Amino acid sequence: MSVPVPGPRSRFARLLDVPDSAIELARAALLLAAEEYPQLVPDLYLRRLDVLAERVRDRLADETAPLIIVQEISRLLFVDEGFRGNTAAYYDPRNSFLNDVLDRRLGIPLTLSMVYLEVGWRAGISLEGVNFPGHFLVRYPGEAFRLLVDPFQRGDILFEDQAQDLLDRVYGGEVRLKPEFLRPASRKDMLVRLLANLKNIYLNARDEVRALAAIERILIVRPVLAERRDRGMLLARVGRVDEAVTDLRCYLDGVPGAPDADRVRRLLEQLGRK
Repeated sequence: MSVPVPGPRSRFARLLDVPDSAIELARAALLLAAEEYPQLVPDLYLRRLDVLAERVRDRLADETAPLIIVQEISRLLFVDEGFRGNTAAYYDPRNSFLNDVLDRRLGIPLTLSMVYLEVGWRAGISLEGVNFPGHFLVRYPGEAFRLLVDPFQRGDILFEDQAQDLLDRVYGGEVRLKPEFLRPASRKDMLVRLLANLKNIYLNARDEVRALAAIERILIVRPVLAERRDRGMLLARVGRVDEAVTDLRCYLDGVPGAPDADRVRRLLEQLGRK
């Protein structure tokens, strides 16, 4: 009797059952994409990242200067390989699937940063993601100074004291820089942000099935009550009333004084009448 092969979602969940620093970020992102692309073979794409990292190692040799290190990674990815931000179709869901980003050389700040991080990590370079508001970044945390890299802008390099300028470009000068904006992003932070991007894209497209799948995977990574609420509302929209009621009641039990509690209670009353 053959043993069933685990699906991408169960394999994704298993990948997270380790300390955050040990999570295979690229493999996890590819397993998220595998629900959209059932024939996807993650190891083929992981090998591409390995090859890029080998080329970085060859270029750097024994180089230790932070500025030169990030410049060489950027030159390889954004000049030689032609990766770039997809400004023409920013909300195309393919920008959030790592296999598509590697195939098309197009992405959003987060997925281009994932490529940058994975290539750097594989080359033995200490890099970290920065969950900057509205615009994900990469940081080289050197001892003397720390450099920020913007993969969406073909590897533009900033010092941390220039981060307010970037924030002004994103929010038109209405948001002031706070220390938490520059905190390192965990691997789970990045996966949640990736799934949240997909969730919002699919909600705007009224694709409830795919939006629901994104929320369900967010809950695997980080089971927060707000996502239980959102899942309950989507379940109600697609007619899965009993499951919707369970999620919405869970939300109210956890945060009975939430600002939207009355709205959720009214929805529960409507579902009860159905």
